[in-house]
Amino acid sequence: MKKTSTPPKPDWQLIEDRLSVGLAVLRLPATDGQRACLIDLLRLLVRWNQAYNLTAVRDPFEMVARHLLDSLAVAPFIAGETVLDVGTGPGLPGLPLAIVLPQWHFWLLDSNGKKIRFVRQAALELGLVNVEAVHARIETYRTGQKFSTIISRAVAAEAILGVFNADLMASAGRLLLMKARLDPSVDELAQAGYRPFIHPLRIPFLDAPRHLIELRSA
Repeated sequence: MKKTSTPPKPDWQLIEDRLSVGLAVLRLPATDGQRACLIDLLRLLVRWNQAYNLTAVRDPFEMVARHLLDSLAVAPFIAGETVLDVGTGPGLPGLPLAIVLPQWHFWLLDSNGKKIRFVRQAALELGLVNVEAVHARIETYRTGQKFSTIISRAVAAEAILGVFNADLMASAGRLLLMKARLDPSVDELAQAGYRPFIHPLRIPFLDAPRHLIELRSA
């Protein structure tokens, strides 16, 4: 009978060192407590991922760049005090941002029940009182809350533009779309009357293109 190999235990000290270097490269100040909280988030994600398959990335060492630093790279572009993360999945980028920006309030929205359960449990265990998990679809989500920043890491541009017509955006708010590569949808946004501002991002330890598209109503 063939034995299945047990994956090696993560070297958490090496993972913590990688995170600290990445934060320094991003010039993102974080307290010792915030860095510890980010590592605790990774531990939770690794544990839940074994049962619920929340992300295709399995290695916590790789998660530092692909999940934590990729999320935190957009922190300088977050404006105002109310943030809606659309299609948050397992809380990305919302949970890492909520950890380093505790003075702002984050609503993390997704239609996937198991992922929202993770977000809710992670916020509870990490003591993130500035996070609210929302199980809903953006097409039908209606609330009296206005958001100064609406951000999405996974939702297609054309699918999220409805937020401009859904009375979700605060006056002078901004819509931020995180994308790996630019595609023709950017030109389509301009033709539709929106002003796209393209911000190239460099993610430490990640040799892949990243862009942030900032949209404002023209």
